[in-house]
Amino acid sequence: MTQQQQSSGKTRDEIATAYSSEPWWYDLRGFFILTFAYNSTLGSQLRFFGPNFGARHLEVACGTGTLLELLLRWRKWKRMPASDITGIDYAESMLAGARKRFAGNPSINLEHADAAELPFPDNSFDTANIANAVHCFPNVDGALRDIHRTLKPKGTLAANVLLYPRTPWPLNRIAERINAWGIRKGILYTPYEQENIRQKIIDAGFEILSESVSGNCYLVLCQK
Repeated sequence: MTQQQQSSGKTRDEIATAYSSEPWWYDLRGFFILTFAYNSTLGSQLRFFGPNFGARHLEVACGTGTLLELLLRWRKWKRMPASDITGIDYAESMLAGARKRFAGNPSINLEHADAAELPFPDNSFDTANIANAVHCFPNVDGALRDIHRTLKPKGTLAANVLLYPRTPWPLNRIAERINAWGIRKGILYTPYEQENIRQKIIDAGFEILSESVSGNCYLVLCQK
């Protein structure tokens, strides 16, 4: 079995069930995964995703909204313009945390939706982010195509993608164990090889504007 063939094989509903923990536990667990599986930092994510907010923005798999809230604070600190934001997630328990977090904020709309079956018209959004979530999509090709469909012409998508561990020992062993646990738990569908996910992005119709690899993470900014 090749690396790319290793996946959880779970359905979107099974994956959503795996995200049924309390929001605070999801956030703590997510920080651990970010540090030791992605081998990334919160600061680098703020700098990468923060600039990619247009007038109408789609936050895909927003989870409890913790990172989104930090991004909006970072943008306010940087004096960047405000956005009308739509956040989607397939796990109702995660959305419950986000709804509580953003209650009373009229500029943020949260909806239960599958990234591969977005309930929005064509050409709806100026920008979209997928932060720390590509790894949990059972239908990543469908998700990329539907995000492409709902972006306006020249709209941009920023995403970070979990790669198979490439950091030196012992960090690679730690990441491998976290990934194996995530697959068993159902919160990880599969990591990726860089060229494989890169080709999927191109096949969905995107033009890649910039890309880099940091730790076990592929960072890509692309345009419709």
